[in-house]
Amino acid sequence: MKEKDFSSHPLRLFASYYRPHIKLFLLDMLCALAACAADLTFPYVTRYTLNTLLPDRLFKLFFTVMAILAGAYIIKAVCKFIITYLGHLMGVRMEADMRTDILTHIQTLPFSFFDHNRTGVLMSRITNDLFSITELAHHGPENLMTSLITLTGAFIILCTVCRPLALIILAVVPFFVAFTAHWNKRLDEASVRVKKTVGEINASIESGISGIRTAKAFANEDIEADKFRSANDAYKNAKRLSYKVMGIYHAGIESTMSLMQVITIAAGGFFIMKGKMDYVDLITFSLYVSTFTRPITQLADFVETFTDGRAGFNRFREIMNTKPDIQDAPDAQALHDVKGDIEYRDVSFSYADGVPVLEHVSFSLPHGKCLAVVGPSGGGKTTLCQLLPRFYDVTDGAVTIDGMDVRDVTQRSLHRAIGIIQQDVFVFADTIRENIRYGRPDATDAEIVAAAVRAEIHEEILAMPDGYDTFVGERGVMLSGGQKQRLSIARVFLKNPPVLILDEATSALDSVTEQRIQASLDQLAQGRTSIIIAHRLSTVKNADLVAVVENEHIVELGPREELLARDGAFARLWHAQDLS
Repeated sequence: MKEKDFSSHPLRLFASYYRPHIKLFLLDMLCALAACAADLTFPYVTRYTLNTLLPDRLFKLFFTVMAILAGAYIIKAVCKFIITYLGHLMGVRMEADMRTDILTHIQTLPFSFFDHNRTGVLMSRITNDLFSITELAHHGPENLMTSLITLTGAFIILCTVCRPLALIILAVVPFFVAFTAHWNKRLDEASVRVKKTVGEINASIESGISGIRTAKAFANEDIEADKFRSANDAYKNAKRLSYKVMGIYHAGIESTMSLMQVITIAAGGFFIMKGKMDYVDLITFSLYVSTFTRPITQLADFVETFTDGRAGFNRFREIMNTKPDIQDAPDAQALHDVKGDIEYRDVSFSYADGVPVLEHVSFSLPHGKCLAVVGPSGGGKTTLCQLLPRFYDVTDGAVTIDGMDVRDVTQRSLHRAIGIIQQDVFVFADTIRENIRYGRPDATDAEIVAAAVRAEIHEEILAMPDGYDTFVGERGVMLSGGQKQRLSIARVFLKNPPVLILDEATSALDSVTEQRIQASLDQLAQGRTSIIIAHRLSTVKNADLVAVVENEHIVELGPREELLARDGAFARLWHAQDLS
């Protein structure tokens, strides 16, 4: 399938989503056209019946025509079913395609994107905005086509009934167009404001639910409620303005349609008085004016759907046109048979605000060796480790693995070669089995059990109500901190990467649990190149090298005993934790 160009004209991009579902689209439009033809036929048949069939006593033909008309309306009913069912199905499929595209794209975006975008706002764009686009995808072309055809067809037939009266009705249309153009812009602005406030509400809800335990622990439920009320009030105000604009818009449309009927009766009565029109023509004309005004309502609905859908589609394009700061080089190579030789060559890094985080960092770590990174909080330890898997790119210098600059290899192969265990383990709302399998999705059940045994959590899993099929709850709420850590260790055992990063993996655990986890980690690190970010220095005793990071620099680097003998920064940290 041809790859979409999200920087192309919005209409061309939108049309590209119809391409995989073109048969459903054409069927939907064909049925809409058939329903439109049935509506245009009825007033003309009525006029023919009143002027010819009944006065000339052509009763047999009259009932034949009525039977045909009834059949036409049965076909119209079938068409309406197809439009409602298959038309909406097409819209849902397009929505699913867009949701797949946006989620796939979001996964390519760097950590810096998520540093500046709240989860709830992104959720709103993936759900509410895409629903608006679905409504436009289904109802937009259908309403626009049937409205224009019905308006044109009705006006042509009105001209055959009474051209002067048709021209009088046509004179009202420019006022309607001007009114629509003005309020369409206002509706568009109101729709964008509503979508932004919906995103803020979703973000507030997501934050409130995720942090409910913290809120309860600090008895701050009222504060969280106030935060939500603030977002909710902004939403209500945006909606109030939106409905006000919408109310004025629909009131104007309704007035226009009512005015057309009044003009029809008044002008038609005048023409009857002058002998230029008869009662049958006036009845026919009145019926066609109803047919003529119905598309105006459809156009009003289309404008509302269009403005809402366009706002959603523009927000969709905004994300899709957000380019990843970190991309594979055109000639990037995949890593194979990774040994795990790591080198940082005069590495410097700063975030977008320009504040330096690391400056002129250099070290080499041979494969199979372990480096412990220690130092005060905020010194740049975690950032140093995140440069290896290219979660961020260095500002200056280079990070290499097996002699290859990480910017010259594919991110996918780089991430496969590195296993990461963090202090804050993310556990999916799924079973224990599937959470461990996340380390290697094609793993067998036997391999999952083997990984759990090596992580020393197998026995505890078997003691749970459903064993490996036990549901762990949202973010693993049913598990203890130690169990979540060992589950993450089992994931990495299953992944079996040659390089390992441990980001303060045990600092949040009690001493007994830490010792047990440390035994699993020591087993995991055997034969792998390991970088350990350590808060508790007791966990670095088996490290081959220790790097002390302070004030954006590595101030000391060497074996633990050598650094202790220097009686410098590392020795001060060591003695501060009373490890002598």
